[in-house]
Amino acid sequence: MLIIYDDDEQSFRVEEEMRLLVRGGSIPAAYGVKKGYVDMLRDRRDLKGLEIINRSRFRETSFDAIATYNEDVIPIRPQAILLHFGVDDAFAGVYRSEFQENMVQFIRLARAQFNPVFFLATAQTFDDPQEMEAVDIFYRSLRIVAKDLSCHLIGVHTYWAGYLTTHHLRSKNLTLPDARYPNEKGHEVMAEVIGRWLSHFLTREIAHPPEA
Repeated sequence: MLIIYDDDEQSFRVEEEMRLLVRGGSIPAAYGVKKGYVDMLRDRRDLKGLEIINRSRFRETSFDAIATYNEDVIPIRPQAILLHFGVDDAFAGVYRSEFQENMVQFIRLARAQFNPVFFLATAQTFDDPQEMEAVDIFYRSLRIVAKDLSCHLIGVHTYWAGYLTTHHLRSKNLTLPDARYPNEKGHEVMAEVIGRWLSHFLTREIAHPPEA
């Protein structure tokens, strides 16, 4: 709950705080770093009216998202959900068709129960062409799901690639030795692009999508 002072009315008013659930794997779980992008989002001044609840865990995949749905999502009933899967799925050998179906099932379950706004986020680029090809398959699936189910796609990998070009870096400069996991600078890059989308949502500049 938020208590806000209205200068025009010279009085306080009470508004419900918006809740965002982040559900993903190793990256939003901040594996290998002291402070990940979810914590950085909580520090942003433009997101102070947003309660961010993180239910992400190391190496969990979209299958885990379905398996733990009742425990992780139903008690919270958030107004918005950020799904951040793909990299762990790619390296765990999950088929693209399985991943895509898991995303669809999760979104439909939540919309049938309390109809939150959905954000689907991609992740970093990879210097290794084979690794990039592997994860890009999952990024494309996220684009398909976002389009078909009227979700908001946050193209982290596109922003990441632009950041690398602007600052004359390679992806390895923003990751741990294991390229699957961003370092703290990499998390800062992710927090910047994701934070912009969430700020628009909080100020009601992002419309609620229709029910699928």
